[in-house]
Amino acid sequence: MKKLLVYAGAIALAACSSSQPNNEAAKQQFVQKTDSFLTSYNAEYQRLLVVSSEAEWALNTHIVEGDTTSAHAAQVANKAMADYTGSKLVSDFALELLKGDSLLNEVQKRQLHAIVYNAGANPEAAGDLITQRIKAETEQTEKLFGFNFMLNGKPVTPNQIDEVLRTSTNLKERRAAWEASKEVGVGLKDGLANLQQLRNGVVKPLGYSDYFAYQVSEYGMTSSEMNALCLQLVQDVWPLYRELHTWARYTLAAKYKQPVPDQIPADWLPNRWGQDWSALVQVEGFDLDASLHKKDAEWIVKEGEKFYQSMGYPALPASFYEKSSLYPLAADATYKKNNHASAWHMNNAEDVRSLMSVEPNAEWWETTLHELGHIYYYITYSNPETPIVLREGANRAYHEAIGTLIGLASMQKPFLMQYGLIDSAAKVDMTQVLLKEALNYVVVMPWAAGVMTGFENDLYTNNLLKEQYNAKWWELVVKYQGIVPPTVRDEKYCDAASKTHINDDPAQYYDYALSNVLLFQFHQYIAKNILKQDPHETNYYGSTATGDFLRKLTYPGANVDWRNQLQEVLGEGISGKAMLEYFAPLMDYLKEQNKGRICTLPESI
Repeated sequence: MKKLLVYAGAIALAACSSSQPNNEAAKQQFVQKTDSFLTSYNAEYQRLLVVSSEAEWALNTHIVEGDTTSAHAAQVANKAMADYTGSKLVSDFALELLKGDSLLNEVQKRQLHAIVYNAGANPEAAGDLITQRIKAETEQTEKLFGFNFMLNGKPVTPNQIDEVLRTSTNLKERRAAWEASKEVGVGLKDGLANLQQLRNGVVKPLGYSDYFAYQVSEYGMTSSEMNALCLQLVQDVWPLYRELHTWARYTLAAKYKQPVPDQIPADWLPNRWGQDWSALVQVEGFDLDASLHKKDAEWIVKEGEKFYQSMGYPALPASFYEKSSLYPLAADATYKKNNHASAWHMNNAEDVRSLMSVEPNAEWWETTLHELGHIYYYITYSNPETPIVLREGANRAYHEAIGTLIGLASMQKPFLMQYGLIDSAAKVDMTQVLLKEALNYVVVMPWAAGVMTGFENDLYTNNLLKEQYNAKWWELVVKYQGIVPPTVRDEKYCDAASKTHINDDPAQYYDYALSNVLLFQFHQYIAKNILKQDPHETNYYGSTATGDFLRKLTYPGANVDWRNQLQEVLGEGISGKAMLEYFAPLMDYLKEQNKGRICTLPESI
């Protein structure tokens, strides 16, 4: 911070001089001071990142009941990072420098915009609003995760509720479970209304109109541009979604022995929010678990690494294996750890780690390949051409797109045959495989790009009134998903708040929609232009050309305009058309299945 204070006068002077295009000395001074500021920021950002990452790592990998040491260390480290990145001095410098736009190169501009965006999370200029927001978010999270779900007068876990919705054919039991899953929202409604105001208020000092606009700005887009893109993506997949919706209505009605409904009752579906219907299909002859149970967990990780090496990636650094937490803890361990899989970039440089609990089964096979995709993304953009502060995905959706792309490829038959996990003679109904995939990848699109994005845009941009939360939520669910509540859901409820992201990961859910379509665009390009293989039966193993393509995509990190990059690498912008093409054989199957059936969704949205 002292270094930044030294730069203050010089930067201000240079910024003033930037309006004098003929003053070469002022221009040169401006550029030099910009570089000095960025060098200083990147160094301090990385230093604080290391401290914060190590504290968070300890908090997630060594949990001892009653010991608050790790939690306190993480709070202190995260506050130091927030104080620095949110410093008014830092953000003012960056904003002042951006006024000299014509004198800055693209890399400088990207760094300065990233610095302003980082400041937007905790801007010092927002004063006491930050303290109020942090307190409110903490209280909301405690209510969310501390809620005691009750079913038939007995406490249950969310996993137990999910199990009922996945497996039960008793409609009375299903309705009770679904209603129990929504009770958490009742006590979160006031807190969400408070957070709506606080989040909007915190970002305004840096020029953002509202919190939704702030989050969208990381894409280099306005709210209206993001909303238009999301609508276009829903429209792209809508013809296929209509067929899936019709198939599901008739399939579910037969399953429950009920008349076919015009719209799908929410409690008929195997997911609390109707975002994933894949549990409706079981694929025979695709028993990976039987093969993987003969292996051990370390085999999965090591073979995953070999796969990436076969595409031309380097071996993982020794520190990855030394410092990661890859396997379940021993039964007699005196501590616990977070069992949710995640990839960590500790210093935005060479220190990469993974937190997993790998076991030899199909779920962890796909998850491990997915998480290593994130790790190799980190490794690829940690290069001298990408400044520390820009060592992120080209946009927030890229990371998930790359990870899920590899996850998708890792479950295709030729790839699995490479490892001897599927017999070449195994008979697998590929239509059912496609149907199961579509009930995940396609069904989530209207939910992510329509319902979630639409609600949070209304919440933050349009200052949706608390008294309208539930009405607006179900208006969007009916419109985009063709799903209706099984009972009256008045404003006593706040069903939106039953979704974790609304509370603790706000105004970013479109990331999932964008990553979904990007992964199919990337996969289609690889299959058609590099491997020359059927996109449904690919094998990336040993293809250095595929590795070259992925490295070209990921090497710049956020030091690239992602829209220009897509045009350069794929020859097209972001679009749901590749997803539709992938599922084209399924479309023919669904139309045959739906002959004579009534489709109740409109032809366009």
